[in-house]
Amino acid sequence: MSTLTRRHLLGITAAAGLGSLAACTGATAPATQSTPTSVATGPIDGTGKKLRFFTYEAVQTVDMVKAVLADYDKKYGSTTTVDNLPGSGAAVYPDKLRTELLGGSGPDVWRIWGGQIGAPYAKAKQSLDLSAYAKKYGWGDKVNAQALKAMNFYGMQAGAPYLMRGLGGWYNKAVLTKAGVSAPPTTYDELEAMNDKIVATGVTPLATGGKYGWHVMRLFEYLLEVTAGPELHDKLLDGSESWDRKEVTDAFGLFKKWQDKKWLPNGVLGLDPADIEPSYVQGTSAYTITGAWTEVNAIQSAKADTANFGNFILPTPHSVKRHSGFVEGLMINARSANPDLAAQLIDFFISPESQKAMKVSSSTVKGAEPSATDYPLSVDWLKKSGANPFYVIQDQAFPKKEADGYFAIQSDVLQGTTAPADAAKKMQAIIAAWQK
Repeated sequence: MSTLTRRHLLGITAAAGLGSLAACTGATAPATQSTPTSVATGPIDGTGKKLRFFTYEAVQTVDMVKAVLADYDKKYGSTTTVDNLPGSGAAVYPDKLRTELLGGSGPDVWRIWGGQIGAPYAKAKQSLDLSAYAKKYGWGDKVNAQALKAMNFYGMQAGAPYLMRGLGGWYNKAVLTKAGVSAPPTTYDELEAMNDKIVATGVTPLATGGKYGWHVMRLFEYLLEVTAGPELHDKLLDGSESWDRKEVTDAFGLFKKWQDKKWLPNGVLGLDPADIEPSYVQGTSAYTITGAWTEVNAIQSAKADTANFGNFILPTPHSVKRHSGFVEGLMINARSANPDLAAQLIDFFISPESQKAMKVSSSTVKGAEPSATDYPLSVDWLKKSGANPFYVIQDQAFPKKEADGYFAIQSDVLQGTTAPADAAKKMQAIIAAWQK
C-alpha cells in the first residue's frame, strides 16, 4: 500500500508483574523534554549497555524478531531484552505500556499503532522526538513518506513506521466451493448470499471474536462503510457529523443481522481473536477480516498450501472502493538512558534485510516488498488494494476511553440489550464527550 488518502491517520487495567518488567529496562534517565539534547554521529558502541524492547508480536513470529535483535546485539555489543504481549491487541497492551511510563520507567523502545493509540505518548512527551535520528539515518529516503507523516504527532516525529496494513476478506477456497460459490463476492448483496450458502453447509462464514472488542469491530466498521459511504464515514470518525442518524442505525442493524443469521461464530463475544481468526485455514470457518500478515501467521505456520486460499476487497455499493487500514511503528522512551543506541536499533530493525528476515509482508520500507515466490497471497492483496484509499481502523480513530465505550455498545447490540437506534444515540454521546 503506497498512500494514505482523504485523511491523515488520526492521531491505555494495570496488571501484576509490571514491576519485574520495568526492572530490566535501561529507561531510567529523567525526562524534561521529548527532544534529544544531542545526537551522536557515527556507529554507537553498545558494549555493556542494555535495552528493553516491548512488542505485541504474534507467537508464531516473535522468534524472528528476537533473532533480528540478537543480530543487532552481536554487531554492536549491547544486550536487548524482548518482552512480548501477544493477542490482546489495543485493548490491553497500551494500558500496560502506559502504566510503566507513568511509573517513571518503561521500555527503551516499543512497538505501537498509529492514530489515537500512538498520539497520546507524544502529547505526554513520553516518546522521544525522532526527527534528528530520521535525518541522521535517512529515514525519509528509506520509508514511505505518508507512513512517516502518519506517525508525526503534535509537530514531532514520534515514531518510525515499518508497517502499513490494509484489511480485507481472506478465505478458504474449498469451503466456498463446497457451498457452491465459484468466486468471492463483488457486491454486498452477493456477500450476504454467500454467507447463507456457507451456513447451509454447516460452516460458519466469518471467523471473528468479540473478546477485547477490536476484532469484531472490523465487521462493524465495514458495515458502516457500506451504509454511510466514504465521506460520511470519515466525518463520523473525526466527530464532525452526528452518529445519531439513519446510516449508523442501519449499520448496527446489519451488525445484529449477521449474528441472527448465524454468519458469526456461536458465542462470538467470548471468543479470543487469536484462537478464532485462523479457523478459516482449518476450514471450520470460511473467511476472516484480516491483513497480509495472516499468510505467515496462519497459513504458512500451519504448513498449508497457499494455493488453497485467496483474498478479496470487502464490497461496498460506492464508487470509491475503500478498506480499513492502519500504520504501526516504533517509539523511543523519552527517559531512555541510551537513546542513541535505541535509535540505532530502530534503524537496524527497519532495514530491508531485517524486514525480510522477519517476513514482514506489508512493510513501509523501500526494498522490503514481499516476494511473489515467498508470499504470493500478500503480493496478490497488494495488487488489489494498493491503489485504493483506506479509512482509519476504528480502534485507532478513537482514543482509548472512547474506543472502550464503543466496544461496549457493540457487545450490547449483539447481546440484544441495545437496539440499533439506541446504539447510534449512545455512540453520539460518547463522541460528543470526546475532548479533542
